[in-house]
Amino acid sequence: MSFHEALRAFPFIAILRGVKPEEVVGLAEELVAAGFGIIEVPMNSPEPLRSIELLAKAFPTILIGAGTVMTPDAVANVEQAGGRLILMPHSDGVVVRAAKERGLACVPGVATPTEAFAALANGADALKMFPAEQMPPAVVGAWRAVLPQGTLLVPVGGISPDKVASYRAAGAGGFGLGSALYKPGMARTEIRATAAAFAECWGGQR
Repeated sequence: MSFHEALRAFPFIAILRGVKPEEVVGLAEELVAAGFGIIEVPMNSPEPLRSIELLAKAFPTILIGAGTVMTPDAVANVEQAGGRLILMPHSDGVVVRAAKERGLACVPGVATPTEAFAALANGADALKMFPAEQMPPAVVGAWRAVLPQGTLLVPVGGISPDKVASYRAAGAGGFGLGSALYKPGMARTEIRATAAAFAECWGGQR
């Protein structure tokens, strides 16, 4: 399943910042059961490549990726571990192009229209609007008016279930979920509850 197809089916990216390899598969089982089709392990987590490798083997139909990817070498390492998606906090064209040259989906972080257009020119599959706390739904609507039709906008940062409806109404195509979904040390029962809250929020908007 492609990145766009996965987001259309269930518009949330699970960001497991700080997750450990020994717990990642169990937590992901709860996410997949709730409907998640995209799981991101940020590169500043403990042994992120090991976690990505375990996830890629355990969930071959789920899109597994890495976040906080900063260099072309990191892109290569993620691909070798089995990751198929590169997410970035910034919009370095060298990293975006490295991902696309390897056939990986890439979602760079952007905070201005200038960055957004540059990222698209470099081949970005979607735009991570980061941090979303600084870009309310009105900004999504304004960007939607000037960006190429079909551009996928994905707010990330401070997204909670109560904010999803207003962002979707403004034109957001997906969301990256951080601490509102997962915090390091969470038990399976806890992530089951937070995942269910987002699943319920999405179910009411279909």
